[in-house]
Amino acid sequence: MDEKQPFLEPTRASEQPTTKSTRWPRRLRSVVDLVVYLAIAVHCSLMLLDMLTHRYQHHHKVQQLRYAGEHITWEGCGDIKGRPIECSTITVPMDQFNATNSGDKVFTVPLIRMRGKTATQNLLLNPGGPGGSGFEFLHRRGEQISTIVGEGFHLLSFDPRGINSSSPQALCYPDQEARRALGQPRYMRVIEDSPEAYAFSKNHVKACADTMGEHGLYINTPQTAADMNSILDAVGQADMVYWGFSYGTLLGQTYAGLFPERSQRVIIDGVVNQFDWYEEIAAPESLVDAENVMEGFFSECLKAGENCTLSTMAKSADELMDKVLGFAETTSEEPLSVYINNTAYGLLDYPKILYAGIFTALYKPALWYSLADRLAKLLEGNATEAFLAYGANDLWGFSDDSNTFVELNDMKSGAKYWPQDRKSALDIIISVANQSLFGPAWSSGSYVRQHWAVPQTHNYVPKYAVKTAHPLLILSTTYDPVCPLVSARSANKAFAGSQIVEVKGYGHCSVAVTSSCIAKHVRDFLYNGTVPDNYTQCEVDGPYFVKPEEDGKTVTALRNFEDPEEMRIHMAQLELSRDPDWPSWSR
Repeated sequence: MDEKQPFLEPTRASEQPTTKSTRWPRRLRSVVDLVVYLAIAVHCSLMLLDMLTHRYQHHHKVQQLRYAGEHITWEGCGDIKGRPIECSTITVPMDQFNATNSGDKVFTVPLIRMRGKTATQNLLLNPGGPGGSGFEFLHRRGEQISTIVGEGFHLLSFDPRGINSSSPQALCYPDQEARRALGQPRYMRVIEDSPEAYAFSKNHVKACADTMGEHGLYINTPQTAADMNSILDAVGQADMVYWGFSYGTLLGQTYAGLFPERSQRVIIDGVVNQFDWYEEIAAPESLVDAENVMEGFFSECLKAGENCTLSTMAKSADELMDKVLGFAETTSEEPLSVYINNTAYGLLDYPKILYAGIFTALYKPALWYSLADRLAKLLEGNATEAFLAYGANDLWGFSDDSNTFVELNDMKSGAKYWPQDRKSALDIIISVANQSLFGPAWSSGSYVRQHWAVPQTHNYVPKYAVKTAHPLLILSTTYDPVCPLVSARSANKAFAGSQIVEVKGYGHCSVAVTSSCIAKHVRDFLYNGTVPDNYTQCEVDGPYFVKPEEDGKTVTALRNFEDPEEMRIHMAQLELSRDPDWPSWSR
């Protein structure tokens, strides 16, 4: 159902979601690192983030800001396209659920906000991860999210405990020099690399526990969910209004499970199966649609004709896919030697082509044109562009270990759940790796999970039919490479009255594509609390393959925008869909 309806204007203050005076009750470098970040893009993002947080922490001499009903002080910390940004910091107990454990130990949680022009409430945002920084996210994409949401909400985000500029930061190494010297060896080949990865993991988990000490026990999703209540209390807001992407959907579900009475407007977009996450030894569901997305890439390429440079190399999508994958497999035995100049040369092999190249592009169809172009040149014997894009030595580029701590402190990890000998663990890893073409990357860090030495301190158990203050809105594409539609259906069963809006397309989260229908549902939910009566489907606006030189003309030609606001929202969605690094699943 993709009905035509006007975009909602921000409601007056009296029409904002009602709040209740209730108090809350108590309660992807990852070991399973996926190749979801290209090294250069991640490195640049982290450099930008370091600049932003360094500027805020050390070079701000600006007026302090206070607002009625709030309990914290803000300071100006820059702007986004002329829109001022304000920053603050709160301290939270090390253990939100047991003050005795905390003593005087705390985490600092930095906050960042873009104020809405007519807003009376805050929309809390989490970009994903685990390990995603709200600071980097708001600076990177706050302008577009604000356009989609409208001026009726302040956009509020944060660096969760252990992440980026939060303190203490989750680390397994004392400094970056040690990280480079001691970082994990080869482990992408499930069987061949098993002995070395197994031996490395035994020492690595000890270093993680020793580096973080007692704080390391409390870096997990339930604690972060409780921190979000501390954020609400600091800004004087009784009820949660939230939009979480990718891992942010796990955080949103955990929050709604722990604090249903405060969950007034919760959107989860690109859904993680919380039952798999918290309760399974291995998460079998995550990659069920990954190969469907890959097949979609080749199918849409053939449909696009001359707009996809690969389309001339085969007569059918299946033939084209077999040709590309067959070529990639040859580089397992004979990696390509690529020389550009005396500062740029190296090898291009199967993991780099399949995981850093093809798999990463499955997240965002806007990347498909360039992927097809590079693959076409690769098949023709020119590996230069593919090497520059996918051949970097460090495919991860992570500067901290928050992903590792959050995931393994959440999940069934360590000797209590995993056999401790290598061969028994390898049997589990092989079974996971064989579930998908991309399974080896998904299970690549499992030995660290096997040996994880930090005791689990949370007792969160997800439940079904949880009744929240207001039903959740669940967003998903039809084919998501890492957070499949079946996981959205699981969340639908977990929360009473919730409803799914499906974008009939490919990619990770609804922001992977443009859809005015989705934008209408988001606004209608946030301002009026409207949840569709039935399962709803939205169409994708526009084709998957567009030549870069025609892109600007295509945007205006494809749609007849009667409403200028609709065009602004479409352009904002287009910008989000082109972001190669967000949202991403950092396992």
